[in-house]
Amino acid sequence: MAIDSPLQSRVASPTTSEKDMKALKFIEEMTRNPDSVQEKVLGEILSRNSNTEYLKRFDLNGAVDRKTFKRKVPVVMYEDLKTEIQRISNGDRSPILSSHPINEFLTSSGTSAGERKLMPTIEEDIDRRQLLGGLLMPVMNLYVPGLDKGKGLYFLFVKSESKTSGGLPARPALTSYYKSDHFRTSDSENVYTSPREAILCSDSSQSMYAQMLCGLLMRHEVLRLGAVFPSGLLRAISFLQNNWKELAQDISTGILSTKIFDPAIKNRMSKILTKPDQELAEFLIGVCSQENWEGIITRIWPNTKYLDVIVTGAMAQYIPMLEYYSGGLPIASTIYASSESYFGINLNPMCKPSEVSYTIMPNMAYFEFLPYNHDGDGALDETSLVELADVEVEKEYELVITTYAGLYRYRVGDILCVTGFYNSAPQFKFIRRENVLLSIESDKTDEADLQKAVDNASRLLAEKGTRVIEYTSYAETKTIPGHYVIYWELLGRDQSNAHPSDEVMAKCCLEMEESLTSVYRQSRVSDKSIGPLEIRVVQNRTFDELMDFAISRGSSINQYKVPRCVSLTPILELLDSRVVSAHFSPSLPHWSPERRH
Repeated sequence: MAIDSPLQSRVASPTTSEKDMKALKFIEEMTRNPDSVQEKVLGEILSRNSNTEYLKRFDLNGAVDRKTFKRKVPVVMYEDLKTEIQRISNGDRSPILSSHPINEFLTSSGTSAGERKLMPTIEEDIDRRQLLGGLLMPVMNLYVPGLDKGKGLYFLFVKSESKTSGGLPARPALTSYYKSDHFRTSDSENVYTSPREAILCSDSSQSMYAQMLCGLLMRHEVLRLGAVFPSGLLRAISFLQNNWKELAQDISTGILSTKIFDPAIKNRMSKILTKPDQELAEFLIGVCSQENWEGIITRIWPNTKYLDVIVTGAMAQYIPMLEYYSGGLPIASTIYASSESYFGINLNPMCKPSEVSYTIMPNMAYFEFLPYNHDGDGALDETSLVELADVEVEKEYELVITTYAGLYRYRVGDILCVTGFYNSAPQFKFIRRENVLLSIESDKTDEADLQKAVDNASRLLAEKGTRVIEYTSYAETKTIPGHYVIYWELLGRDQSNAHPSDEVMAKCCLEMEESLTSVYRQSRVSDKSIGPLEIRVVQNRTFDELMDFAISRGSSINQYKVPRCVSLTPILELLDSRVVSAHFSPSLPHWSPERRH
């Protein structure tokens, strides 16, 4: 089934720039015969890395064909590579995974033993990521002409980074890019309203203030708003709600707030905020002082054509809030990428969020697909993996990749569903990250993480003669920032002990946060993108009612299990109607950018 797209009809259009035409032709070339591209990519990876310690173990003897590779090299997960990655992290520079030197690690939002996974990266990887990123605007220009006549207000931030014991940087992919020569020498300030100095400031409050101020000063130039995650864009709106008076004061006087003390930002802003603008300040006061903020984005930035944020998978929970603040602007999810590799792009970026499909670019890595069995026992049949060109429409698969930097047959953990084809290249809908229960932004909390946190916190109750007999959770995203909500049903030795004090419950909240992954704790402490965890204590027998509800909807009483995460409105309404007390974490959990070794 081919997906209609204006690419084919517009590649040679006279309105398409030469630069865009080159990018669109490249997409056509990559998607016409993806199988031959994949064969070439695997051959390159295996030939250049044939002398690595890892590949030598499997006696490939110089073979670079797919059949031999799949017969001899096993499918692996991160835990299978921890020893090799730890050696590289500790400073071993021998060719363990890659013949090219590992120049840094990109930190994944996924975790292992509570710490971010480290993804090996080689110097040329940034060129590959740039190549894919360079395809986004040529595609978007087909759907939204004239974007080159204005700028994008994108809220972009660097995140905390560390160095491994062997001296290699360990940081998120976008932080790596923002600190690279590619970004430094790019024409980003002709594309975005945010100055580089603001993006590179590690103090997120100063960075946000400067980026928002620039966006307001250039409000008529803004044609698109964006952030990496929708929570980041909503956080920017919340920041404006809390700081518009001071921002208006800066605009009215032409003098930068004393909140900004970073020398690089101050110097750059002195060239942007050059004179008072009383008219703009009064407009901002008039708009922001109103109680109703529905459609605030298009009121302040009236020329905005769309929002650029990822709203697939767990991020779809933010769509109602984005629509509220934007007055229903289109939401474009343009790219599918991770720390392991960049994968593909959305060739129909103005589609409805529920219809987003990504076309995998076969030059990025070697891709295999493990048929996903909803009812399986977890056993892996390595012979069942299929090639990129051989996937079937409407079937679900787990993504498996082999990269130039030394990941071989690596299970990414993403579950994808094939929706169709563009030329001969399959298009995929992102369904979810395997095993993830809760996610507000880059955090990904699975059932084991949540269970450990509940176990550790419930020990504080045991000292008071009370225990947790059942629990579930959900990600509350109507608040800004969003936060985890945990529902507990408690049982005490006697009625007086059934409901511990608020002080004890607050300690339970904090203990849960201390027990969650480093990604969660960084989001709480450094990024401030997640709010305090909340525990809601429910009445006795609430979870019996939850089971009754599920059975009334067709679940088998013999197979019913309490869901550890809920999202259905009727279930949330049932739980909230039974809440007897609510408690929040009283302080921030511990977090440091330094990794535990």
